[in-house]
Amino acid sequence: MVQAALRSGAAHRRCVFEVFCRGLPTGRRYAVVAGIGRLLDALERFRFTADDLAYLRERGVVDDETSAWLSAYRFRGDIHGYAEGECFFPGSPILVVESTFAEAVLLETLVLSVLNFDSAIAGAASRMTTAAAGRPVIEMGSRRTHEEAAVAAARAAYIAGFATTSNLAAGRRYGVPTRGTSAHAFTLVHDSERDAFRAQLDSLGQGTTLLVDTFDVEEAVRLAVELAGARLGAVRLDSGDLLQLAHRVRRVLDDLGARDTRIVVTSDLDEYAIAALAAAPVDRYGVGTALVTGSGAPTAGLVYKLVARAMDERPESPPVPVTKRSPGKPSRGGKKWAVRRHDDTGSATGELVTVDRPSVRAGDRELLVPLVVSGEVVGREPLQLARERHERARTELPPQAFQLSRGQPAIPTLYDNEEAP
Repeated sequence: MVQAALRSGAAHRRCVFEVFCRGLPTGRRYAVVAGIGRLLDALERFRFTADDLAYLRERGVVDDETSAWLSAYRFRGDIHGYAEGECFFPGSPILVVESTFAEAVLLETLVLSVLNFDSAIAGAASRMTTAAAGRPVIEMGSRRTHEEAAVAAARAAYIAGFATTSNLAAGRRYGVPTRGTSAHAFTLVHDSERDAFRAQLDSLGQGTTLLVDTFDVEEAVRLAVELAGARLGAVRLDSGDLLQLAHRVRRVLDDLGARDTRIVVTSDLDEYAIAALAAAPVDRYGVGTALVTGSGAPTAGLVYKLVARAMDERPESPPVPVTKRSPGKPSRGGKKWAVRRHDDTGSATGELVTVDRPSVRAGDRELLVPLVVSGEVVGREPLQLARERHERARTELPPQAFQLSRGQPAIPTLYDNEEAP
């Protein structure tokens, strides 16, 4: 596309691209923006090396003119978007990219590969932490996905409320708090469960978490308290009927005086399993496979579409709306603005998306913030701010947003100053 547009002259026309989704995954009432920080980092590194260009020329992908243009590629445009951790809905313009056609169109795969994955993970994580109702959730999915996706997933999960991750790379790169437990292999490599527990306690102290379901759960709990005392940090259950086992283990711990010893449960948990354990004496949840696969929705369904373009190549020519009319995949033309409407109680009532900047009234919150200005990143922020933002944004949503059953988005998307019902 870039090569053909360079030849036609359209490559230099000012354009506006937007990232949005047409619908939410089945059963979801809201989605979560994640990956903005990773995208800004990737954008700064997005270059074509001499080796890259040699490969493209040798295989006839680009001609010499296009190769020369790519060798000097730098994104010099502007990007506005929803801040990381914000909730979004169908039609929300979560990223608005303004630049020449050639500069902006090259970003499509980069933008979508980051935002689709990270937002899918954050959306699933938000449902899980809501279902956990204040009990901490540990991210444990590194063995169930690509090694780099595991780091991104841990970051996105932390934004959406997960307390910690077992992925140390995420801790090093992004400052996500790290926690981990031993595996059944650690117990089995020792001559006895007693030897395994003693080795772990000698190394890590009483505050460690002992895995107690390798053999007999209740016997293992008694052994753990015998060796560690009543100040044992936690025991972990990773198999069986977790609801029944948690009650049994809690009774044994209490009878032994270990009333402050926590119970951690793992084993293919998702938001539905977590919700089903609400009445169980569980203190923490560990989630792996369901999280890193988006709990059935491994992509956020985001698309990157041209919504406005200049009529010629002059820098001063203003972009005018363009509209895609493909059956089932239409788009709304024009650069968008977005505000979230709220009622007098502070509960969100609608996502207002307009071509002209709307008049902001009491209770409205503007959603687009500057991320890149003239090619320079201006929207980088600490990860903790995104985490706090998500908690605030989630608190604004009406109660139906948190139902796990099928249903419509929690708030409607309103276009051109429509009013919420």
